[in-house]
Parts: sequence; structure tokens; C-alpha cells
Amino acid sequence: MDLTKQEKNLLLKVARKSIEAGLAGGRMSLPEIESDTLKKKMGAFVTLKKQGRLRGCIGFIEGSKTLYETVEEMAQAAAFRDPRFRPVREDELKYLDIEISALTPLKQIHDVDEIEVGRHGIYLVKGFHSGLLLPQVAAEYNWDRATFLKETCSKAGLQEDAWKDTDTQIFVFSATVFSEG
Repeated sequence: MDLTKQEKNLLLKVARKSIEAGLAGGRMSLPEIESDTLKKKMGAFVTLKKQGRLRGCIGFIEGSKTLYETVEEMAQAAAFRDPRFRPVREDELKYLDIEISALTPLKQIHDVDEIEVGRHGIYLVKGFHSGLLLPQVAAEYNWDRATFLKETCSKAGLQEDAWKDTDTQIFVFSATVFSEG
């Protein structure tokens, strides 16, 4: 999916304004959006980093809302509802770097050789367990395909080799990833 520089900047602005509104105790009023791309229903994740370290990351895998609505909602979720971190404080805002990952639809695969590390993210499902890792995670840690699959299993709360089980479903997706700065 291609987003223009203007669309990316608008989404980053929406994410930051949403966090600011959350700090003030409310939600932002969304600007009028003219871009057809930003009005498409699609999944997205908002990742917050503070001085290069993860500070929050939450998203929707599939599009139940428009891209700009998803970004607005996930920015607040990443800032205030990621269970791994305490809520963002106002004095941290100036240190936060916002990264957005706009996702393509999920595609189930039946052969792990279809996974292109650095291009694909993985969503893995087995029974009541599921785990997702964005494409940039494998690239950041320089993982090979097997390590990427093991880490996704671990995130799902499964044994590292659960990806080999016949009842494990593996989906891939791509993402357009962009950030401030």
C-alpha cells in the first residue's frame, strides 16, 4: 500500500494529538479527512518509543475502522492501555517517537518458506493462543525465519516449536511503516 508523505504526516499528527487529548482526559475530534486511502478500513499498529526503547505498542490486526480512526484509537491505547507499561505521563510526551504500521490484509500460508523476513509480519493462532510480531521486529533483531517463528510462538504463550504443529494456523501480512523524525 502506498501512502503519500502528506498522508503519513497527517496520521502521525492524528496519533500525537490523540495522545495529547488522552493526557487532557478526553478524545480528540478527528479532522475532516479527504484522502480515500485514509478512509479505507484497515488494520494498524501504533508503536511508541522513548529514547529508542519500546514504550507501548497496540493495534488492530484487521480493519474494522478507517485507517485514521484506527490510528487515533491505537495511539491512545499504546500510550495508556498497554499492560506491559504504566500509562504515559505528560512530561514524557516530548521524548516519545511515534511509529505507525499500516497493515495489509492477513493471508494464511501453509508453507513457512512463504515468509519473507523483513517484509512479512506473522500472526500465529493455535487453539485459544495467538501471537503477532510486526515485520520490522525481525529486521531490527536480525532474525532468520526460524527465530521469527519461535519468537512469535513465545509471544503467543506457546512452545517455541508450536509453529510446526498441524493445528497451528500461520498468517502473514505486510506493513507500511513510518515514524516521526
